Amino acid sequence: MLSNEEIEQRVKNSLKEIGVAYDWVEVDPQFADTMICCEKYGFELDHTGNTIIVASKRGEKKYAACIVRGVEKLDVNRKVRQLMGVSRLSFANADDTLQITQMMIGGVTPFGLPSALPIYIDDTIMNLDYLILGGGSRSAKLIVPPESLLMIPNTFVIEGLSQANT
Repeated sequence: MLSNEEIEQRVKNSLKEIGVAYDWVEVDPQFADTMICCEKYGFELDHTGNTIIVASKRGEKKYAACIVRGVEKLDVNRKVRQLMGVSRLSFANADDTLQITQMMIGGVTPFGLPSALPIYIDDTIMNLDYLILGGGSRSAKLIVPPESLLMIPNTFVIEGLSQANT
């Protein structure tokens, strides 16, 4: 497993490689989860993006990364299942997430993910003026323009990827 410093450097290298302008914000790992982080650091919850790894439950394992705003929930049972062409789907557990991404839940970012992993982006994210994402570890957040996500290989903007959080 990579150290926090190694994974953060991999994320920074990925950002540099594709030419993304970003702000790097150090955070206390205890406050890395989205809602808690927003409360602690004064971030706008509707400008946060959660990068969630999902996994098929039957047959050959398939994975995808999905990015939805912190104020919404991922439509995993309908939309993502349809996109991935699988009959059963769930959120990847912490061990699978770490194995696939080398990142811990609470720090997962789309920058530096394996290039073969599809990344589905909720279309509402593209209307924001900035987006706050994990920085690869629970110790950092990234602030990026949403259009920078389109510079990552294998990304797809999907209408209806999320639903309002009720």
